Amino acid sequence: MAEPMARRVGLLVTCLVDLIRPSIGFATAKLLRETGCVVEVPRQSCCGQPAFNSGDRATAREIARQVIEAFAPCDYVVVPSGSCAGMLKVHYPELFRGDPNWQPRADALADKTYELVSFLVDMCGVERVAARLEAVATYHDSCSGLRELGIRDQPRRLLATVEGLRLTEMRDADVCCGFGGTFCVKYPEISNAIVGKKAAAIAATGADLLLAGDLGCLMNMAGKLQRVGANIQVRHIAEVLAGMTHEPAIGMAARAAAE
Repeated sequence: MAEPMARRVGLLVTCLVDLIRPSIGFATAKLLRETGCVVEVPRQSCCGQPAFNSGDRATAREIARQVIEAFAPCDYVVVPSGSCAGMLKVHYPELFRGDPNWQPRADALADKTYELVSFLVDMCGVERVAARLEAVATYHDSCSGLRELGIRDQPRRLLATVEGLRLTEMRDADVCCGFGGTFCVKYPEISNAIVGKKAAAIAATGADLLLAGDLGCLMNMAGKLQRVGANIQVRHIAEVLAGMTHEPAIGMAARAAAE
């Protein structure tokens, strides 16, 4: 009897991971390979989310066409970001609604696109990881992952299996951190007020580690925690689940360089 074909997974790295935190991409690939997936990284750029959020639908469509074509050969598309996965899964079909050529292709891509932790739990049936980390952590639910993709229990289920890690819930874990992509650029005062409340909620848990599944949110919260003098490390969940926490925590490298 022939062995079943391995899943051919296309990894959408995301702009922020590629430019700011490549270790998240390597951790993602490691987790996927451990499930038996064949990981490919097609040539790629931005998913078009900044243009889409700014109302530039023409540019967003142009970028989306490139992404759709690049990932067409893959069985699945996996993204270590709820917001970028949400762009492909929810908003690409909106962009091409009524287009006889591109709507079917956008729908097909959406059907096979998953955020990383959702893919591990919901598609691959991963129930536990072999990682170990002595820490008290709290988890932030990023808006797009939670509200567009329904990701809440999956990360907590896997984090509960990390040896030595204790998870403590923060108040309003599902409330926005104030990043919101271009929102924090357009409305910096409002964004700062929102992330100030989030930083206070994080600090109130007594945790020494903050986790989430979106690098944009993590960078925003890490910056605020540093500005208020909170000694809390910030990491992407993929780094912890893959046991790849040897890199400096998010924000730490930049602070060390500045000093």
